[in-house]
Amino acid sequence: MLGLFDSGLGGLTVVRRVRELLPAHDLLFFADQAHVPYGDRTPEDLLRLLHHNLAWLDSRGVDAIVMACNTSCAMAERFGWPQTRAPVLDLIESAALAVERSGFTRVGVVATAATASSGAYGRKIRARVPHAAVYETGAPDLVPLVEAGKLGGPEARAAVERACASLPANLDAVLLACTHFPILDAHFAAVLGSGVVRIDPALVQAERTFALVTELGLAPGTGQLECASNGDPQRFGAGLEHLIGDLHPEVHRLQGVEG
Repeated sequence: MLGLFDSGLGGLTVVRRVRELLPAHDLLFFADQAHVPYGDRTPEDLLRLLHHNLAWLDSRGVDAIVMACNTSCAMAERFGWPQTRAPVLDLIESAALAVERSGFTRVGVVATAATASSGAYGRKIRARVPHAAVYETGAPDLVPLVEAGKLGGPEARAAVERACASLPANLDAVLLACTHFPILDAHFAAVLGSGVVRIDPALVQAERTFALVTELGLAPGTGQLECASNGDPQRFGAGLEHLIGDLHPEVHRLQGVEG
């Protein structure tokens, strides 16, 4: 079984990509909605949540942990990864690999405030593409909109416009550096225009997951998708139905998993 977690519904964008490549493997996704959004929390608080969420997945006996939260990866890049029994796939590393493969050198990064202020994306990308110009900006309004299901209309479009306003002109690409943001991709496409490529790190993260499963020799399971949240059950259920209802997850409301 593969374990994934995010602060909320955004991690489902990674779940879907992993499911596309590994339809027969069992997946466990945990949404830490009791603490969403992560972007305005302190680094110390985020590190505590990272430890807690990794430990919970470890306790469930997962064979590997596929990160579906950029902000948590940014904290690990700063403080180091907590020790886990299961191997962990870093989502920001997948994003940097996506940039390297693309050949782009002028890259914008739209992330949560915590991720952007950490500078993790710039460091990871320049480690692979030393001559890259990386412009990171925080977008604090977007995660709450996605969690509230406000995906269309002028409010979401205006929030994306604000998020992109500080990016320089003549970018080659923009990384959607929070797993909630690809859910708003239509707005990013309209605001950025056809000349700017939008990169969703979940695609490379899923490819690396497939490679890790092959390397570890993990046999397929029953194709079960189990989704759990420690937040509001009605909001969680509605979000699942809207975003991945066709994947028919088994849904659990967790008691006492508050971090």
